[in-house]
Amino acid sequence: MSRHADARRAGPASCAYGYYSDAVMKQRTVGSSGLRVSRIGLGTASWGRETDGDEAAAQLSAFVDAGGTLVDSSPDYTDGAAQKILAELIGDVVPRDALVISACSGINPAKEESEQVDCSRRALLHQLDATLRALDTDHLDIWNVATWDPATPIDEVAATLEFAVTSGRARYVGARGYLGWQLATLAGVSRGHAEPVAGQAEYSLLERGAETEFLPAAQHHGIGLFAAAPLAGGILTGKYRDGVPVDSRGADDDRVDEIGAYLDNRATRVVEAVVTAADGLATSPLAVALAWIRDRPGVASAIVGARDSAQLTGILLAEELELPRAISAALDDVSSPNPLGA
Repeated sequence: MSRHADARRAGPASCAYGYYSDAVMKQRTVGSSGLRVSRIGLGTASWGRETDGDEAAAQLSAFVDAGGTLVDSSPDYTDGAAQKILAELIGDVVPRDALVISACSGINPAKEESEQVDCSRRALLHQLDATLRALDTDHLDIWNVATWDPATPIDEVAATLEFAVTSGRARYVGARGYLGWQLATLAGVSRGHAEPVAGQAEYSLLERGAETEFLPAAQHHGIGLFAAAPLAGGILTGKYRDGVPVDSRGADDDRVDEIGAYLDNRATRVVEAVVTAADGLATSPLAVALAWIRDRPGVASAIVGARDSAQLTGILLAEELELPRAISAALDDVSSPNPLGA
């Protein structure tokens, strides 16, 4: 029997993993395409680091049983360990066709820092084929160019994305790490061919820079936003209100910079507003923060990772929360980078 068999049998209502969710996660189309994804996506960046294979199996099984489909992957996550774990689970814990797998190419962390970004046709296709081998699948549902590469003509990037689709390696294409003008440029040169349907960018109550340029560009070109880091590294869950927990990212010397930029007076105001809203709605700050970003205009899905089963439980339960309009507006006001009267 597979070592992941228990995870396959256990779903969101299983006492074995502590999940409970009667709601089936809602699906959304991505931009102007016909691609459907769950409005909450499962991030895998912690797999192979904080999250081992058995825990990942339990998470993926619960996520799919709750109606989740979108799974975010990258060869950069934990030096490839995350994709190796995902490969073990596909077909064993969940069927391949139950997942919408999104991955990227264009950054090679194994190289010297000055040479890590390479979005040439050669490098993109080499990394795409390596990802397909690593995941033991013949295609990605969404293949993204990982970043803007000033050394590679954008026409070459667009032609490579189209080749991935016409050759069957990818069903849809997109971009990560782009600015708004860069996304618009890619969309413009791709018009009539394999146009990008998804753009991934950091977006949360504490990071709203995407609203200035990225989101308008995405919406103009029919591109759906995948909101990365929607909980701002866990800060929006309220865990840092009374200091830095010993088991948090903030206590990890190698990862403290991931949250350090958020720990300021504005973050304190926003977190307190989220906690107040959660208390009034008898739910968690996590659910409030995630529901707010999930339902922002232009967002196709909010991608959030879980270190353990307890965190995933809160994420799945957030699916049931629909924020009252007044609370959503209040959070919009308090989190605005330029609030009235500031």
